[in-house]
Amino acid sequence: MQRGTFQLMKSVNKSIILNKIRSTEPISRAQIAKETKLTPPTVSSIVKELIEQGIVIESNLGVSQGGRKPTMLHINNDAFYVIGVDAGPESIGCILADLSGKIIERTASRINTPITNDQFMAIIKENIHKIIDAPSTNKDKIMGVGVGMHGVVDVETGTSLVAPNLNLTNIPLKDELEAEFNLIVRVENDARTMALGESWFGGHDDVDSMVAVNLGHGVGAGFVYKGKLYHGAQDLAGELGHMTIDINGEVCECGNRGCLQTFATGAAIVERARKDIKDLPDNITGEEIYHRAQRGDDAYINVLHNTGVIIGVGLTNLIHLINPGRIVLGGGVTKSAKFILPAIKQTIDQRALTPEAKRTEVSVTRLGDDSTLLGAISLLLVELFAPV
Repeated sequence: MQRGTFQLMKSVNKSIILNKIRSTEPISRAQIAKETKLTPPTVSSIVKELIEQGIVIESNLGVSQGGRKPTMLHINNDAFYVIGVDAGPESIGCILADLSGKIIERTASRINTPITNDQFMAIIKENIHKIIDAPSTNKDKIMGVGVGMHGVVDVETGTSLVAPNLNLTNIPLKDELEAEFNLIVRVENDARTMALGESWFGGHDDVDSMVAVNLGHGVGAGFVYKGKLYHGAQDLAGELGHMTIDINGEVCECGNRGCLQTFATGAAIVERARKDIKDLPDNITGEEIYHRAQRGDDAYINVLHNTGVIIGVGLTNLIHLINPGRIVLGGGVTKSAKFILPAIKQTIDQRALTPEAKRTEVSVTRLGDDSTLLGAISLLLVELFAPV
């Protein structure tokens, strides 16, 4: 699908109707009109257009109320595809998915550092070309490309301003990818991308507000309210990892002391284990710490428990600041959820201000390692389905 075609498909009323069908399918035209307050002629006209475009299909599943059975409407999930990219800091992941998030193609490449902007872009382009050139890909159905990028992103221009773990700055992701593929491209910080993916595909339709927290090589978060991301005045909303936990703590990569990120990443857990446990192997990893805790070693269990307490302090601050309906945790550190999550919940219960705040639901993502990739898909879907 060419860039201009996607723009023509978008309108406020179309998005309202599409989202109503997506969230409640199967649904009749009459029910759409009733629930959206749009007039029946408007609904019929737009639905006719959506059927002609192939994004909505009909079925005769309705229950008769005395007359003939109403024709029911569904989203045709196979109508269009989206390419999703999870960019950095250790690898580039790329998928092709339909409108339901079903993954059709997948590819990935490791990132070797040091690396230049051009080399980084070349890896992304190579993976997208592999997806587009796959035998099962219908190029005409591709709506666009969504990119979840490590570090600080200028969402308006689609530029990676700072990718600290890669030591890169000012990567023109949107401009380069749109020029290369002639598709709509949307770029977002990876933690916020993960949050949108959780909101879209993680089964959280029962809450208006949620925060997704990515605990891995860094710590980031995204806040979703009524299906849309909150960015803040300068696109810095969600930098939870740089919340100060200990003003006398270790120096963070940002230059400040005692950021949550200095306690809650995989590398930070290893460093804490080195301080707390004697004769630790030189090549110990966060994964090995988890396995030793699994085998019942109390020293390693305590390291993970203490990590959960510190994360719980950070999340309590988050609850007091924006009071989300739900918090979802993702990233490599959550592989140790068996030991970390109870400590997080206990800390929130001890520290939150009100009984309701103490009961804020905290869970681990159901999307696993695909949460950011599916979030990248949703960067395009939210524009198609969500009212502007």
